Amino acid sequence: MLPVVLRTARLELSAPTASDAQAIHDACQDPAIGHFTTVPSPYLRRYADEFVAQTAEHWDDLSHATWAIRRDGALSGMIGLHHLQETGSAELGFWVAAPERGRGIVREASEAVIDWGFATDALELVRLEWRAAVGNTASARAAKALGFRFEGTLRQALRNGHGERSDGWIASLLATDDRTPQEWPIAL
Repeated sequence: MLPVVLRTARLELSAPTASDAQAIHDACQDPAIGHFTTVPSPYLRRYADEFVAQTAEHWDDLSHATWAIRRDGALSGMIGLHHLQETGSAELGFWVAAPERGRGIVREASEAVIDWGFATDALELVRLEWRAAVGNTASARAAKALGFRFEGTLRQALRNGHGERSDGWIASLLATDDRTPQEWPIAL
């Protein structure tokens, strides 16, 4: 499948390109990205080049759909639907560069990606999952605001960019769910 470009009021979501590699590398020097995601840490420049090449392959076989989040033409972060399967489900994942945090970028980009994932003329997914390491409250607040329903804590289920295992929160959103912000049984 050819990469899809999504636009919102402030953002353009498009496949990352070779010209993004330096900005990806620079953003991934942030310790929080390596701690809370699977992005390797330390993050070498060659990883950014490999990531860009892999995202193109993933679009080709539609195993993952990954977008660079761009605000005013500059890279703000990454977002994607991962583990696309015949089962009609995927996992929503994202990171935002430190200077761009707190601006509502994750929510705005996620809404566009979710709409596309559930659309009958796109992937027509039935279920989306969100997972985050216990303690990643910024990601959890975004998922809550997007309408994801908290399903529980998975013991030692996640591995971060350092290879460390941690407990993980999991939540889901069905195509038939309303997307109003949800109350979760965990303190955020």
